[in-house]
Amino acid sequence: MISRYVLAPQAAEDLIEIWRFINQRSSLAMADHVESVIREKIVFLARRPGAGHWRRDLTAEKVRFFSVYSYLIVYRPDTPPLQVISILHGNRDVEQILKGRL
Repeated sequence: MISRYVLAPQAAEDLIEIWRFINQRSSLAMADHVESVIREKIVFLARRPGAGHWRRDLTAEKVRFFSVYSYLIVYRPDTPPLQVISILHGNRDVEQILKGRL
């Protein structure tokens, strides 16, 4: 079974920014590893979209959240293919950022 998902343009940019940040602060190998794990989890979510959690404290929108290291994958579970909206560091103002993206 092929796991289908789409990265929204902003989610794709988030992933690039995460990679750049880790590459600058740590190493190329670590940046590649974190990106790979995030992508693996997105494939997992495409297969099991109910795996994430609703976060009504962050948004009333019908999106779920799934943690990978310090990052939150924000996605729409009801869209075929699965739509990844954002990939954000948990220390950021997630609620405010999502207001501009959802």
